[in-house]
Amino acid sequence: MTEIANGNAEENARASAPAVRLGRRSFLATAAATAAATANLAFGRDYGPGAPPVRYPDPDVVVLDPRFAKYKLGNAPIQRLYRGTLWAEGPAWNGVGKYLLWSDIPNNVQHRWLEEDGHVSTFRNPVGNSNGNTFDYQGRQISCQHGHRRVVRYEHDGSMTVLADKWEGKPLNAPNDAVVHPHDGAIWFTDPGYGSLMNYEGVKGPLHIKEAVYRIDAKTGKMDKVADEIYKPNGLCFSPDYKKLYVADTGASHYPDAPKDIKVWDVVDGKTLTNRQVFASMELDGKAGFADGIRADEDGNIWASAGWVGEGYDGVHIFAPDGDRIGQILLPEICSNVCFGGTKRNRLFMTASQSLYAVYVETKGAHIS
Repeated sequence: MTEIANGNAEENARASAPAVRLGRRSFLATAAATAAATANLAFGRDYGPGAPPVRYPDPDVVVLDPRFAKYKLGNAPIQRLYRGTLWAEGPAWNGVGKYLLWSDIPNNVQHRWLEEDGHVSTFRNPVGNSNGNTFDYQGRQISCQHGHRRVVRYEHDGSMTVLADKWEGKPLNAPNDAVVHPHDGAIWFTDPGYGSLMNYEGVKGPLHIKEAVYRIDAKTGKMDKVADEIYKPNGLCFSPDYKKLYVADTGASHYPDAPKDIKVWDVVDGKTLTNRQVFASMELDGKAGFADGIRADEDGNIWASAGWVGEGYDGVHIFAPDGDRIGQILLPEICSNVCFGGTKRNRLFMTASQSLYAVYVETKGAHIS
């Protein structure tokens, strides 16, 4: 009733106010301001250059469990660093160059954000519709290319080495995300095949093999399948001590019986997986979206990008080592992937649909990227 009364009062005030004539220049300025405001509203919270400052503590960094409270900084806001991608993915931090690299899959480019001044530029074009990126312990970039169905490494001299493109003589589906083991340099990657299911993110074609997780031996180049009992393995990360491997399962996108969860295995001798279990369900308040990219912090918490539900869900979900959801970072877009970076590795970068976001937290990433 109050809202209706206020609305009528406002209408009466407008009716009695003198008419204002807008010149062409004033009209265009007003239209531009309205369009900008509408665009920002379409993304929920206003992250535009003219947006008012957020009142601390940031209300969109949500403590669900007291265990998360120590990771939330009271005077650190979520910031949008860039907007303009079609589907942002694969963030990876380069500690030497002090830049963040990430992919825009449909536009077939990789972008670079410089810590020095926030400058964003096109890093590589074309990139085989690359999705996940990371760096090995020699500083070389590893990329999962949807369009070419392969995992590649960019060498120090600028050349590119194909690390994997087939399994048992058949082409890979479309590698998605990769991580590197520091003890032996082995590259572990997932192959769910999303880039081959549509031309928008790759080259549409059949999947010739079962979706799986693989390991590439850094010395011999030999590839081994380490797990295929998961519907569509997506993002992956190791625990801080590298004794566990976490993998997000997004199989429900195409398989009705697939769960929406994150799996975990024990890593045996740094080469094989055993004892698969459900680490965490993505269900929250009766709704379940997808976890996509995931990263571990130095305390063993898992920071998982989340989306496809809507306001109050999409963003990042943080799980304690026991699998309990302890916190959220709410974003106005679907979040696809995350990584820790910055000089102190205490800044969480989040690729989210059309934008890149970041927030400082009181922990560090467990790994280099």
